[in-house]
Amino acid sequence: MAKILIVYHSQTGKTEKMAKAVAEGAKSIEGVEVILKKAANATLEDLLTADGLAVGTPENFGYMSGMVKDFFDRTYLDAQEKVFRKPFVVFISAGNDGTGALRSIERIALGYKFKTVYQPVIAKGAITEEILNQCHELGATIAGGCQMQIY
Repeated sequence: MAKILIVYHSQTGKTEKMAKAVAEGAKSIEGVEVILKKAANATLEDLLTADGLAVGTPENFGYMSGMVKDFFDRTYLDAQEKVFRKPFVVFISAGNDGTGALRSIERIALGYKFKTVYQPVIAKGAITEEILNQCHELGATIAGGCQMQIY
């Protein structure tokens, strides 16, 4: 049984909608356990016991949210040598283009040595049905790959 951790922060509810769609996609794969947690509540143990990680953030001032950065700050030292090539995906709710938030998350992911396994989903503005479908596919892809031990 694969376990997928979805860590996110949301102030307006947009990123939360995306996180729930990622979770539904992951749950659509038989035998996958999904742990959906707000970044403030996600722990080192959650990260270490997960087979794959999905991170969601709003774009705040061209950067990831402070709570997502806090999750990374709290887990990095104790996790960096234990999560080598852990499958990883990103989803972003952006007011602008989302590239600053994505770039900052990707830079941190390099430090952990996560393995990015799917293209990020970036919602520019409203959370449309198309964006939710992309999030569902993102969740199903990481979950399916972890469940089949492809990653």
